[in-house]
Amino acid sequence: MILKNLMDKILVEREKKDINDGFGIEECWDKMVELLSKNTNETIEYLQNCSEEEIYFISEVFEDISDRLQSPEYILCLRELEKKFPDLDLAKDVDLAERYLN
Repeated sequence: MILKNLMDKILVEREKKDINDGFGIEECWDKMVELLSKNTNETIEYLQNCSEEEIYFISEVFEDISDRLQSPEYILCLRELEKKFPDLDLAKDVDLAERYLN
């Protein structure tokens, strides 16, 4: 619940950023990565309950989260999201995240 509340605030902030605000977008990315890299199980549970729009924005940092978590379970979760939200075309993002596993 705490993770969801914190992420909701960051996602609202991210959605409001202008496409040309690279610094602002990167700040949001850093916050997302920090939160979603703390606990694999909490992250997976959170992602499984996200909307398509939320996943759209979070997918921008899939690989950074993967690099920190080093979790095959996280990648499996991303594969499930890829099937759940086919319109987002997440395959390349998930493939890249998978390559970050050591």
